[in-house]
Amino acid sequence: MHICYISHEYPLSNRPPAGGVGTFVQTVGRELTKSGHKVTVIGMNHTDAYEKFDDNGVQVRFLSFKKVAGLTWWYNARMINREIKRVHGQHPIDIVETPELGLAFLRKIKGIKYVIRLHGGHHFFAESEQRRINKWKGFQEKKSFAKADGFIAVSEYVKTHTQKYLDFHGKPVELIRYPIDVDFFSPQPVALVPFRIVFAGTVCEKKGVRQLIQAFPAIIEQFPQATLEIFGRDWLFPDGRSYIDYLKKSELATMGDTANSITFHGAVNRTDLRAAYASAAVCVFPSHMETQGLVAPEAMAIEKVVVFTMLGPGPETIIPHETGLLCDPYNVEDIAKQLKWVFDHPSKVSEIEKNARKAILHTYSVSQITKCNLRFYCLLIKYPIVHS
Repeated sequence: MHICYISHEYPLSNRPPAGGVGTFVQTVGRELTKSGHKVTVIGMNHTDAYEKFDDNGVQVRFLSFKKVAGLTWWYNARMINREIKRVHGQHPIDIVETPELGLAFLRKIKGIKYVIRLHGGHHFFAESEQRRINKWKGFQEKKSFAKADGFIAVSEYVKTHTQKYLDFHGKPVELIRYPIDVDFFSPQPVALVPFRIVFAGTVCEKKGVRQLIQAFPAIIEQFPQATLEIFGRDWLFPDGRSYIDYLKKSELATMGDTANSITFHGAVNRTDLRAAYASAAVCVFPSHMETQGLVAPEAMAIEKVVVFTMLGPGPETIIPHETGLLCDPYNVEDIAKQLKWVFDHPSKVSEIEKNARKAILHTYSVSQITKCNLRFYCLLIKYPIVHS
């Protein structure tokens, strides 16, 4: 089978740090190639150069990005269409998969089935962030959904909340979670640092970083050794201002010496992130909204106690006080309460950590998730057998 993913975030060493969607494509793509399938990734470059890579068998093609006032979308869509046609001519494609808006301007080719994976599109996040639908993006998303032959949701929550605004047109919809590389994200021979709190993710408002920082003084008052280690790339306001600078001026500047126990590490590679998880006494991800997220199950796979959001897919991911904890990400007092509970109950935490890895092995392993994806692809193209 030949699967083509449209992704502009595929992680390679010479590119900006990737988000969860790019990491997902890389993880599944590498696993599919191990099973004998062909995987091509097509995306727009962050420069005006055309680049082609072989990443552990995954054929990655980054197309020259063109910025033309009012027509950028048209130029880039044209280049993606041309590249799909070129690749299909060299080795026939069975499946093309994109995120929610990705099919809007793709020309469908006979014999190829088109899949949308619900990573969290414009309508989904507009609802969660209580903002108005952008007419242009809303139009693209509806047009894209009308072209799909099937849909994959990464959580039950993203499926039901997307369905409130967009029509699946009677096409197959499957729930398949993100895969976690449980061999890479496994217990590490790294010394645990007592009272170290680790956050990972884009440093922005919807990830709950501001409320986490606001909760920290209540934690350090009871546990003076506590530190807050924040890993992730900075988010920029529309006018180019840094969100991290905003936090330093609006929050840390009022904390006095407490601010010295909060460190922004910036974006790090996966190996360094794994070490950060392993050294933590607790990992916390108080997102206002997620579709599923990778960071919580990654940390759980390392046998770390995780405080995750009680909103969105949080309850699908964690059973409170059995495989982790959940918090109200808008409630500063509750975030502090859950973190202090971890420090107050070390024996129970050890039990939770063991349960957490078992839960991830059962539900999120790469081999299992890859087989689920293959079965769905085979359903669409009517393969009689899943080759894995």
